[in-house]
Amino acid sequence: MRVATIPLQTTMATAIQRAQADLAVTQQRIASGKKAQNYADLGSIAPRILSAHSMLARADAHAAVGEQVSTTLSIYDASFTNIDSAADNLRQTLLQAVGTGQTTGVQAVIDGAFHTFRNSLNVTERGVALFGGAQTEATPFTVDQLPNLVGTTPASVFANDQVKASAEVGEGQQIQYGLLASDVGNDLYLAFRSLAEAGSFGTTPTAAQSAKITQALTYLDSGLTQMRTAQADNGLRIQQIDTLATRAQDRSLLWQDIVSKNEDADLAQVAIDLTRQQMVLQASYSIFAKLSKLSLNDYL
Repeated sequence: MRVATIPLQTTMATAIQRAQADLAVTQQRIASGKKAQNYADLGSIAPRILSAHSMLARADAHAAVGEQVSTTLSIYDASFTNIDSAADNLRQTLLQAVGTGQTTGVQAVIDGAFHTFRNSLNVTERGVALFGGAQTEATPFTVDQLPNLVGTTPASVFANDQVKASAEVGEGQQIQYGLLASDVGNDLYLAFRSLAEAGSFGTTPTAAQSAKITQALTYLDSGLTQMRTAQADNGLRIQQIDTLATRAQDRSLLWQDIVSKNEDADLAQVAIDLTRQQMVLQASYSIFAKLSKLSLNDYL
């Protein structure tokens, strides 16, 4: 004869089911590293977590945009440096030619400076022409050989439009950072056009060539000033973008911490809970088995 078999078994079965459910939840927490498997399980704090996720996504986006813009500005700076070096070297060479009345080797310097100027204005990043404005697939400076500059105008050699790139790098902070080939290279183009109109230089310049050299030097001076002003402004934007990108990264870390504190499980505590719950379940199994075997015969 069994002792209260059905009531005891029902009570123990309920306890075992509860222990199994608790253990399953704990195992899910270990597997996912999260306190809850969905936002519904978070209860009243769910709206706050959703808002934190939104702010985290925005901060991450601003940081990523800032890094991309910073890369573009660094490429601008490198292009300016290349042009400045080549144009300044050309200027010194022309000044020496004016002083000595000799132009031996001048043509090679002119050709080299022109190609540096052209290649720098046509620089691309992932296939996008950086000095082209919205004409990202066009070649901003279209002339590929110095002699082809003869008879040209700014409108015929610069293919960029007037759209300057901008980006949101912070909450409500839209920064215009794009540069245009025609804005930064116009006067240097005029200097090269003057030298192209002079024809090829030999050992001694003609009077007409000397006049073109003087004209080119005037344009070189204004062109270098134009280029250096643009480079200085670009340098200020680099500092500004780097500061804003750092702030965005700091905000991202802050929101990550808020999300983590509300979503991530304390794995050390979860491990303790898992051990305890496994012991409870094993004990429940053992007690259930013993109670199932009890009979009045054991007490007679």
